[in-house]
Amino acid sequence: MATAVPAERDAVAEAFPGPVRERELPGAVVHETAGGPALLAAGVGPALAAASTAVALTAAALEGRPYGLVVCAGIGGGFAPHAPLGSLVVADAITAADLGAETAEGFLPVTELGFGTVTHHPPASLAEAVAAASGARTGTVLTVSTVTGTAARADALRARHPRALAEGMEGFGVAEAAAAQGVPVLEVRAVSNPVGPRDRAAWRIGDALNALTEGFGKLAPVLESWNTA
Repeated sequence: MATAVPAERDAVAEAFPGPVRERELPGAVVHETAGGPALLAAGVGPALAAASTAVALTAAALEGRPYGLVVCAGIGGGFAPHAPLGSLVVADAITAADLGAETAEGFLPVTELGFGTVTHHPPASLAEAVAAASGARTGTVLTVSTVTGTAARADALRARHPRALAEGMEGFGVAEAAAAQGVPVLEVRAVSNPVGPRDRAAWRIGDALNALTEGFGKLAPVLESWNTA
């Protein structure tokens, strides 16, 4: 199953041509492709993405045909210079960047407060194979509830997460839903804008969607072999 917002879902679907059947579920619509993945426009933000993904996973499990892999696909911000505009990033760690507490000493993730988790790790062999097939970079993809719009915020994220290549708003929520049912997860992001001062004129959403489409065309065989392994 692949999760995305509508435009990103369509970019992924182009890699798996054929008829598409829509299935309406409570709070979610799953688009089933012939011989390819089920596609879900999971919504914006970690909470809605987690809820939508959980609905789709639960429905499939109850029907006796559970998914073998969840892929969170979309566009996002890239940390320059390592993830330039139009590049593709595959997560080897999916991390909630702002799940925790602000203190006088600085930000503390929930793990340092004694509960919860802030990172999910995709299968290493799968992330490496997908990156090799698509020409993507591998690194940490951060999940944020507020898109970074200042240099100070970008610098703070870099300091806390030196391996971060990109940020998005859904990956951790999708990963939480997948982990709850023991399903492996992968996150793929095409870079549409630099992480830093907000400048809509510098965004390249069309280029990022094209990169996502091209990337999935190359990695589709890897995903299909993983699903049937």
